[in-house]
Amino acid sequence: MADPIIIAVPKGRILQEALPLLARVGIVPEPAFSDDASRALRFSTNRADIDLIRVRAFDVATFVAHGAAHLGIVGSDVLMEFAYSELYAPVDLGIGHCRLSVAEPAAMAAKDDPRGWSHVRIATKYPHVTRTHFEARGVGAECVKLNGAMELAPVLGLAPRIVDLVSSGRTLKENGLVEVEVIAEVTSRLIVNRAAFKTRGEVVPLVDAFRRAVAVQPA
Repeated sequence: MADPIIIAVPKGRILQEALPLLARVGIVPEPAFSDDASRALRFSTNRADIDLIRVRAFDVATFVAHGAAHLGIVGSDVLMEFAYSELYAPVDLGIGHCRLSVAEPAAMAAKDDPRGWSHVRIATKYPHVTRTHFEARGVGAECVKLNGAMELAPVLGLAPRIVDLVSSGRTLKENGLVEVEVIAEVTSRLIVNRAAFKTRGEVVPLVDAFRRAVAVQPA
């Protein structure tokens, strides 16, 4: 029997939206997957030919691009940041809706006009997307790389602005920040390792199953 197909799924909010989708595809993880006390990272499913691994969202793309996983679920923000040539993203899953935005302190925003920027200093975990976005407008972007707690950067003087994912906007508001520009709308995608797509016969039917599951997804 061939080794199981491995699907990489992200920890956090997207995972909760992905589980019903996986169920419609016919994939149900073992009980330990839902055990918050479990430190396991690889899990079996109701299908002997499919295993799940649960990793950080940014790492999903890396595992799939390098062939350690065959498929994955990841936000389009991650695909924009890394642009791995080894990845194929055939299905927009229609979950994980949010946006990648520029934010700054409300007091600054009250007298600021993004159209007048010539140079910005920004804290973000998306330096590639941020620089590309601003370079297209002729604006120089100095990026300070952070992996979390982005909202602290303006408060503590690390950088006056941030680029981060925004969903409800509550976290920004609670830290005195406001959105001033949207870089991209974000949804989660099914990604596939290109080599696996060509060499593992089970992958194409799985992709088709995800496509059908999205088509019947509740509004």
